[in-house]
Amino acid sequence: MKVAIAQLTATMDKTQNLQKAADYIAKAKAAGADFVILPEMYSAPATPKSGVTPAEVAEKLDGPFVSGLAELASEHGVYVVCGVFESIEGDENRAYNTTVFLGREGQLLHAYRKTHLYDAFSYTESDFIAPGDNLYQVVETEFGKIGLMVCYEVRFPEIARQFALQGADILFVPAGWVAGAMKEDHWETLVRARAIENTMFVCAADQVGNIFAGRSMIVDPMGVVMASAGEEETLLITELDVSRIERVRGKLPSVANRRAELYTN
Repeated sequence: MKVAIAQLTATMDKTQNLQKAADYIAKAKAAGADFVILPEMYSAPATPKSGVTPAEVAEKLDGPFVSGLAELASEHGVYVVCGVFESIEGDENRAYNTTVFLGREGQLLHAYRKTHLYDAFSYTESDFIAPGDNLYQVVETEFGKIGLMVCYEVRFPEIARQFALQGADILFVPAGWVAGAMKEDHWETLVRARAIENTMFVCAADQVGNIFAGRSMIVDPMGVVMASAGEEETLLITELDVSRIERVRGKLPSVANRRAELYTN
């Protein structure tokens, strides 16, 4: 299978962002990609510094932005994963930070609402984002089981472990990782750690430009960085040998060796 990460700079113009996504999805398909992963909050990077709130740009999941992505997935016959702001009925001040997982025919396979919000480093995401309370569930594809987590959640190993215990082979991590002192180092360390401790591929797609760090990467189940990006827009395309997972787990059965009876939850 081939995975493409589109490391992109989003603007407050959702139409422009969708057109850029169309361009990169077409390039990824031409290169043989089966999956295209776009960053967190790619529909519009509304943050306190932008002067626009997520609620102001949020849409329902059958709105024009996700519908446009669904048309692109269907047109090119690829899976598309993307972070958007989802509107909340009856709440004019907050939105959900949602990742949509679209199938090859454009169908919505899963919508994951970010559960652990970025209230750290003097940033309070919970002021304008409502936390999701959906259960962590894998998405089954012909290539294997895939888990979803978002940006800050890479700091919570228990989320990735939940997917590992469900037999996940690959973890997709759309992100808007804010640049800052030690932040890029944390990003690489944490992404590699989630791959190593769960013996799974991790594909982390970050925004770039504005306040974001870039440094998207694809890591194999042994923690080897197979592909990585810098500080500019780019398209990473990497072929994942799914049989590598079984070989690594044969050498390093850390998840299988876990003594569940000793844990309280």
